[in-house]
Amino acid sequence: MSKLDPNHLQLTNSGQLKHFLTIEGLSQSLLTEILDTAESFISVGDRAVKTVPLLRGKTIMNLFFEASTRTRTTFEIAAKRLSADVTNFSASSSSVSKGEGLKDTVQNIHAMKMDCVVMRHPIPGSCHQLTHYVDA
Repeated sequence: MSKLDPNHLQLTNSGQLKHFLTIEGLSQSLLTEILDTAESFISVGDRAVKTVPLLRGKTIMNLFFEASTRTRTTFEIAAKRLSADVTNFSASSSSVSKGEGLKDTVQNIHAMKMDCVVMRHPIPGSCHQLTHYVDA
């Protein structure tokens, strides 16, 4: 990887992907690696047993602050096919509906020790904001 900006939000100081919020600023080689890795899992859906142990023992939290069927379901199925434990969060059935803010909601969920967060939020910049509240 070429010279890295140490303050780049998505990368660690060693150039490893920490958050995947946008392709902007990511090197062609890293993007190619992501796409090649994704391509290697395409055939999993065609197998009799549709799982691989890649994320066994990892917990993925799908945080959805707006209604979504296809996106939430797609991420849930993908995580389960990689053998992750998945929890789906819906803002409409949580304390968010009583006025709890993003920071408090996310920090409460983060205390549950999840390994990865997938978030869909109607307010632009919310995913970037999330990175300040969790290490996942």
